[in-house]
Amino acid sequence: MKGVVISVLVVLAMVQFMVKPGQATVTCPQVNDALRDCIPYLTSGAGNPTVACCGGVDRLQKMASTTADKQAACNCAKDAAARIPAIKEDAAASLPAKCNVQVNFPISKNTNCRE
Repeated sequence: MKGVVISVLVVLAMVQFMVKPGQATVTCPQVNDALRDCIPYLTSGAGNPTVACCGGVDRLQKMASTTADKQAACNCAKDAAARIPAIKEDAAASLPAKCNVQVNFPISKNTNCRE
């Protein structure tokens, strides 16, 4: 049993060192999945986002904890928004506030993700 615990700790330590400082761990599929339920709200701009949408925004905010993660998530959200031309910019800008989630980057087609 002691050997198993030590093996698990060694693997966890290796995983920690595999991610270089400044290297994002957030992926575009994760961002797309988190924002998928927001598409109806973002394209209509009417009413309020669904509970599922806000849950995804909250999940995204928690995933993007480092600067590199935030920039990666921002780029992914920007790329996703560019593929959906019907997205209303005002709905995208208001999404975090309507979900009561503080996100450090706007969900927009025109966001500068390097800042």
